[in-house]
Amino acid sequence: MSNRTYTQEELRSTLAAMGVADATSVERYGSGHINDTFKVETAAGPRFILQRVTDAFDKDVLKENIIRVTDHLKNKGVKTLEVVAYENPWRIYKFLEGYESVDVISEPSQAELAAGAFAAFQNALADMPPPPLRAVIPRFHDTVDRLRLLDEAAAADVKGRRASVAKELAFVDAHRAEAGKVLALMASGDIPERITHNDTKINNVMMASDGSNVVIDLDTTMPGSALYDFGDMVRTSTAAAAEDEKDLSKVYSKKEYFEALVRGYLAGAKFLNEAELENLAFSGRLITFTIGIRFLTDYLAGDTYFHTAYPDHNLVRCHTQFKMVESMEAQSAEYERIVREAAKGM
Repeated sequence: MSNRTYTQEELRSTLAAMGVADATSVERYGSGHINDTFKVETAAGPRFILQRVTDAFDKDVLKENIIRVTDHLKNKGVKTLEVVAYENPWRIYKFLEGYESVDVISEPSQAELAAGAFAAFQNALADMPPPPLRAVIPRFHDTVDRLRLLDEAAAADVKGRRASVAKELAFVDAHRAEAGKVLALMASGDIPERITHNDTKINNVMMASDGSNVVIDLDTTMPGSALYDFGDMVRTSTAAAAEDEKDLSKVYSKKEYFEALVRGYLAGAKFLNEAELENLAFSGRLITFTIGIRFLTDYLAGDTYFHTAYPDHNLVRCHTQFKMVESMEAQSAEYERIVREAAKGM
């Protein structure tokens, strides 16, 4: 969410210009941090979501991708966001009546449902006709490139913080050898490029009481690896503590939630090949390591990307991610077993 302020007159004028002229209420909505999002009530009854798209993305690429993805899903009979109007930088979606989301997973069954939803989403997009979607954020999950950016930030040391993070940089160095593993497998063709969501948090799945669901927040849907989507599910859904928990004794990856993710994902992700299955457990460590690198990079660069609430906030976040990596490493044999057992039933 930006720091922009909007008057009711401005918002209602925008809505009217895009075909919604009877708005009775336009209020901030949701917990997203990127776009400015508003819930719209109308005199006629239908409700809508109005969004101003962030300036961080190429708006033309984003619009093209969103329309192609939602049209493809709709044509296949898959419930998805319904675009009412899209005139950059604004867009209007129909409000998803009867659907709710949660920000924090509180039981394994929620993890299983979310994983199944993202698997079904990828399945439905697997036959999208060419041309390929364009990358909204190039090299988004490229861990090797993230290492390059970290090295540059450490060399520049603009805030004089490098000496204080020697332990963290040593942790990074100890894990460099694995950083390019998925990229190498994609380059060789062993792991195919797929259409992926790239932000697989639980709150990006809207759920209804009848068990149906809708995957939302499609802005980062673009070419990538299915492993990156699953890996970020592991990072976010198995975490026993918040992303900025200072007490690292509370930070670990919960096995029962990992097992639920695997069940839900493999029940729907019938497209996975052998190399993807072999690296499914590893993907959680890789993406968690990558996010830790990003927090450490921002800390060294002076906290210019992620919003921070106090001076060492990004460093605290880095610590939780690296502790999660250690927890996944300690359980790697068990996590690999869980994947193998689940894969037998595919």
